[in-house]
Amino acid sequence: MNEDLDIQEQDEQELYEHIRIVADKGQALLRIDKFLMNRVENTSRNRIQNAIDAGSVFVNDKVIKASYKVKPLDVITMVLPDPPRDTEVYPEDIPLIITYEDDDLLMVNKEPGMVVHPGFNNYTGTLVNALTFHLNQLPTLPGNTGRPGLVHRIDKDTSGLLVIAKNEWAMTYLAKQFFEHSIERRYVALVWGDIPEDGTITGYIGRDMKDRRIMNMYDDPEKGKWSVTHYKVIERLGFVTLIECQLETGRTHQIRTHMKSIGHPIFNDASYGGDRILKGTAFSKYKQFVDNCFQTIPRQALHARSLGFIHPKTKKEMNFEVPLPEDFRLVLEKWRGYAAEKTQQ
Repeated sequence: MNEDLDIQEQDEQELYEHIRIVADKGQALLRIDKFLMNRVENTSRNRIQNAIDAGSVFVNDKVIKASYKVKPLDVITMVLPDPPRDTEVYPEDIPLIITYEDDDLLMVNKEPGMVVHPGFNNYTGTLVNALTFHLNQLPTLPGNTGRPGLVHRIDKDTSGLLVIAKNEWAMTYLAKQFFEHSIERRYVALVWGDIPEDGTITGYIGRDMKDRRIMNMYDDPEKGKWSVTHYKVIERLGFVTLIECQLETGRTHQIRTHMKSIGHPIFNDASYGGDRILKGTAFSKYKQFVDNCFQTIPRQALHARSLGFIHPKTKKEMNFEVPLPEDFRLVLEKWRGYAAEKTQQ
């Protein structure tokens, strides 16, 4: 056998798997769906058919139809939504801010502090627990009991938009867009320092060698995954800057890692050094002001403001945007007041 099966792409922000199979030299002609049923574990004919219909199955880098017959040495690649295995999910009656819903998907404006899916130390009170209660039935693929409906996620202390799939077809179609980086995602962040101009940050993001709970930037592709963030200045507030970040990729802690790497960590981001005074004066009055700001937004000042994608069924472009949550809005008001006062002095 000269078969190569490689599940190679599963980022914590983009919950899918990328499967690559090289057909054997002696492979007899066989319909692509039957071929994949024989080769891919923990799957179903319906799941494979959805992937083919969504254009998520390629042979020799070309999209194929269900009638295609696999030939010797064909290179088959497929993108499937496959949230990592976790734990059984119990429905919980937790309020949700639902900004849009139809038969295929819904948009949730996640509040800060809510964990997205069950995991270590967070088996209850998560977004998925709430979704399981409110929707009663979310798509669950083999081994997918821990994260039904999810094709991406945002950190616990990041607020903002998430798209949730309500059926297997929607999961497959949306997972393909995340994999191809065609989803448009824009975040708003308050960062330390005065950023002089708009820019782009690139590099390989991987687990920190000393602390596995955080991520780091590397020059070596063996140590991480390629990442791209475009940022632009929205408002300068003296010792901090309000920026918008557009993601091309969706790596774990991407914006948080990127902004730290250029010396502008996100305000009050405890994991990446933003929870201490990094810019400003030595006056005790200023220290008290910053401490008050930290209390106002007791988390990283990061908000997933907008999300754009192609609808799985209608094929129309969908764009959603949500306002800043109250804690973010209040801390901005404080910094605007401080900046205005400094200007008048």
